[in-house]
Amino acid sequence: DGNYCLTCGSDKTLKLWNPHKGTALRTYQGHGYEVLDAAGSFDNSQICSGGADKAVALWDVTTGQVVRKYRGHAGKVNCVQFNEEATVIVSGSIDSTVRCWDCRSRRPDPIQVLDEAKDGISSVKLSAHEILTGSVDGRVRRYDLRVGQLCSDYIGSPITSVCFSKDGQCVLAASLDSTLRLLDKDTGELLGEYTGHRSTTYRLDCVLNELDTHVGCASEDGHVYFWDLVEGSLALSLPVGQGVVQSLAFHPRLPCLLVATQGQVTLWREDAFQPEGDPN
Repeated sequence: DGNYCLTCGSDKTLKLWNPHKGTALRTYQGHGYEVLDAAGSFDNSQICSGGADKAVALWDVTTGQVVRKYRGHAGKVNCVQFNEEATVIVSGSIDSTVRCWDCRSRRPDPIQVLDEAKDGISSVKLSAHEILTGSVDGRVRRYDLRVGQLCSDYIGSPITSVCFSKDGQCVLAASLDSTLRLLDKDTGELLGEYTGHRSTTYRLDCVLNELDTHVGCASEDGHVYFWDLVEGSLALSLPVGQGVVQSLAFHPRLPCLLVATQGQVTLWREDAFQPEGDPN
């Protein structure tokens, strides 16, 4: 809902924050190595996380305890997501597979393994009936679960991040050739290319803003870049810090952006921004 944020790091922990006040609410400990990704459930009651210990963890937000640990990946887990009802966790790993885990079952095995990728999975996103993946093999894959269909688009350069547009019509992909590409979800047609940032080495995030008017990308030069989606022109360059900007997260409905770089998270928002409600 945009009221809280999650961070994860090389200190093997996750942290829950109120980003609007800058206060840390809870620390979650249970991974054996660095934590590479985390996501919250729709009702803020659960967290899933994945890390370099090859494990996927399901956490209870209130107690801070690990509810389940899912093991099955053969390499570090780069990305995790809940489905809409938070009944399934989908995880992507350097082992080239995407695994789906049933949160309600006691069974240790995944309910599904997607192993079409030829190299590590760098990014996973979900819609109501689709799984979108980006892989180091240079392909964006979309699994339509309603019809059991796989659509694959070849970008050529290793993919670092993928996401759906809010209207569900397009897919945005960032890759290591320092280019962001907007694809028509159904036809795979290239609708736009955006350049100016630097992305050659690290797994960096791409985002669309809350209105689908701008696309954004983290960069290795310490900035965040935003382009006009239709025009393709550079609209904004935010100077964040000296090092690589690792991660970006846009507020679901409001003009508000979280940026992570070198052990700190910064919040960017318009002067007139008002957080909805006032969580503790």
